[in-house]
Amino acid sequence: MSLEATVAAPFKRHAAERLGEGEFVVALSLEREWFSPDQAKRLVDVAVGRGLVDEDDGELVARFDPDEVVVPEDFEPDEDVLREQSTFETALDAVVSAGVEKQRAVAGINERQRALAVTIEAAAVLYAKEQGARVDHLVEDVRAELAGGE
Repeated sequence: MSLEATVAAPFKRHAAERLGEGEFVVALSLEREWFSPDQAKRLVDVAVGRGLVDEDDGELVARFDPDEVVVPEDFEPDEDVLREQSTFETALDAVVSAGVEKQRAVAGINERQRALAVTIEAAAVLYAKEQGARVDHLVEDVRAELAGGE
């Protein structure tokens, strides 16, 4: 929630679903004074990695409806939002958000990993897809990993 609220704030302030990356960074660093410009740029990377925004020709496009996110008046994000999650953590969070109990999800992921002899990341993404969780943004990374790419 904290990451989504942080990312939503600039979009809500500008009443837009697309913002230039510079506008986004200025909104978080100078207007809100939540982060330094470098930290705000780091947040862009985290938001893209978590599938909250897409980059399109120098603009950030929200992959969620910013108007549906509540950003409390006194909200101030924790620096933990700048920590990029692993593919496994991201997929697990998506599964839990889709309504699967965390312990059951971990057990299911572990079972897929054993049965298919794949990495934990690949198993997590596969399990998340099976549960209907939104993890399409993780598929290419796992596919490249399975193919032996970087």
